[in-house]
Amino acid sequence: MSRLVNASRCLFIPVLLLIAAAALAQDDETPKVDVFAGYQWLDTRATVPTSPSNALVGEKLPTMPKGLGATATYNFTKLWGLSLDAGGNWHDIGHEITLSVGPRVMWRNEGLNLFAHGMIGLNQLKAGSLDSRNSLGAILGGGMDIQIWHGIYWRAFEADYVWAALHYSDVVPASFPDLRRPYQNGVRLRTGLVFSYGGKKPEPLTAACSVQPTEVMVGESVTATANVSNANPKHTLTYDWSSTGGKISGKGNTAAIDTNGIAGGDYTATATVSDPKTKHGGATSCSAKFTVKEPPKNPPTLSLSANPTSVQTGGTVSLSASCTSPDNVPVNVANWTASAGTVSGNGNSATLNTSGAQPGPINVNASCSDSRGLNSSASTQVNVEAPPPPPGPSPEQQRLEARLALHSIYFPTAQPTVKNPNGGLLASQQQTLTFLASDFQKYLEVKPDAHLILEGHADPRGSAAYNQALSERRVGSTKAFLVSHGVAEDHIEVKAFGAQHNLRSDEVKQSVEQNPDLTTEERGRIVKNMRTIILASNRRVDVTLSTTGQTSVRQFPFNATDSLTLIGGREGEVKKAPRKKATKKK
Repeated sequence: MSRLVNASRCLFIPVLLLIAAAALAQDDETPKVDVFAGYQWLDTRATVPTSPSNALVGEKLPTMPKGLGATATYNFTKLWGLSLDAGGNWHDIGHEITLSVGPRVMWRNEGLNLFAHGMIGLNQLKAGSLDSRNSLGAILGGGMDIQIWHGIYWRAFEADYVWAALHYSDVVPASFPDLRRPYQNGVRLRTGLVFSYGGKKPEPLTAACSVQPTEVMVGESVTATANVSNANPKHTLTYDWSSTGGKISGKGNTAAIDTNGIAGGDYTATATVSDPKTKHGGATSCSAKFTVKEPPKNPPTLSLSANPTSVQTGGTVSLSASCTSPDNVPVNVANWTASAGTVSGNGNSATLNTSGAQPGPINVNASCSDSRGLNSSASTQVNVEAPPPPPGPSPEQQRLEARLALHSIYFPTAQPTVKNPNGGLLASQQQTLTFLASDFQKYLEVKPDAHLILEGHADPRGSAAYNQALSERRVGSTKAFLVSHGVAEDHIEVKAFGAQHNLRSDEVKQSVEQNPDLTTEERGRIVKNMRTIILASNRRVDVTLSTTGQTSVRQFPFNATDSLTLIGGREGEVKKAPRKKATKKK
């Protein structure tokens, strides 16, 4: 026992001296005191006598799950502290109480601390009916604390080795040395809460920036300085300099700013200062403004010219620009625009195209800028004259176009037939087509690209398929007649609509009313037979001239000698046959 006490004393005294020396380097971020309180589990792993009557027989003590533990630690530095520890466990067979003191080392991280400690002190064990035994003990172990709130941690675990030198010399004879002087080699586990107190956080870093001089001409140098407060003199600070203008260089608390090549104006130099060894409040920044002035600047001068200055609509004009800088800096001409027409080109020359422009003046503009961003603009004017009117159609062309606006061609009912697809044209309609073929051939000499468009129709009394085929035969018969009278086939287009696009009754009535060849009496008789007239008006082929878009007048030829055939006769002119008397049936 005396050897163990002396060894422990030799270990404890240097540890206390080391902790006392480390106290001089107290870190203000570290809390002054940590207090742990929580649950404690113990397995003594000791075999001891439990009664005077049976002192020569040892009994292995069971685990003691009932227990409480507490530790108070004074922190000298962020790493080292001195702990005072107390713990107790109880069981039906007895109890064990420890009171220890010793150093603790803790590795502190953001939200997580790891620690290890070694302590010596008093160990009291009561087993069975024997009196309590006080002996020298030691505790060696460590654990992990997790932060759950500011100043409050959860001790996730603490695992300790518990050693004690027990003695039962008053009840066990010397012939049983293992039972007379047993040793405890136990295990202790803990969990609970840790509360941190005291400890003043260091003041955060602050910095103030200044520049000298505060106003310079372009090309002159500026010196920026950052003065930092609340810095730990033992730590090395990091400086990061930046500037909104000029080239800045420097790694310490001063930096130089080169203003060559920058434009005049106000700029800001900024220093970001950080202490890599400080977690909280270890970064700050500051700024200072300086002004850069430029020598006086003169904008460029620009003039524009146009050649020619007057053109007819559709003509082009050559544009040129002359731009110079009084300060002899590079210049550039751009942004050519015009109030009418289109401008193409860039630089000192461009072209104005007056296509689509109305007669009158056109304003042309351009701008010139120098390498410093100074601008000027200029304009010139071009006059656009109206072109001479195009030559109109000749009298012969006008006469032919008027004659080609003929009446449509009309067919009798169900004509032409399938057996005679090129027939069905009455004499009056053949005469109309003869004149049309003659005039169109003359017209081709003036307009060689002209076409005749034939559109066939049928009245609605037949089926859709029948009417379509009938209208196709009608335009085919008309085309065949024109071709036979000298019109080239490739100058004729045909379309068949069947009963589609038929004239309405009001359109037919209007045509009858506007027909100058009819007398009042004839109009009255036609109105009485209007249904017959409407059907006849839709059995036709319309003729359209492609160059003018004029379509033949859809007016039924009542003055034709064979018009009765075209409309299938008139009502009242066919005598009705006498009716036969019906014989009565018996």
